[in-house]
Amino acid sequence: MKRKFLPLMLLLLLTGCGKPSGAEAAYRQVSMQEAINMMNTQTGYIILDVRTQEEYETAHIPGAVCVPNESIGTTPPAQFPDKSQLILVYCRSGNRSKQASEKLAKMGYTNVVEFGGIRDWPGETVSGN
Repeated sequence: MKRKFLPLMLLLLLTGCGKPSGAEAAYRQVSMQEAINMMNTQTGYIILDVRTQEEYETAHIPGAVCVPNESIGTTPPAQFPDKSQLILVYCRSGNRSKQASEKLAKMGYTNVVEFGGIRDWPGETVSGN
């Protein structure tokens, strides 16, 4: 009896170790410094500012694209056709960027990295469009 029970238990334990399903899609959360390191070492990424257009125009990270969190729904944004592209997401404090990152991950984006808010950004910012 014990010999039959052990393989069954191992099988049950291992089946819980699989890859997450679409409903459990996730994004990565990194520190501001980790995001800066990624920007300095990676190419072909997008910096996504999910604040309002007005907030974006006041000050944003150079090269960032503005797509307000409120406008991200269930349809993939046309600006991001490659769902495997690295997308670095920020907002003002980190709340909206988490929400937007979760929505993007649920739409099938596989390389979404949330790094908090611009209020902690140590680099330069630009204003306008």
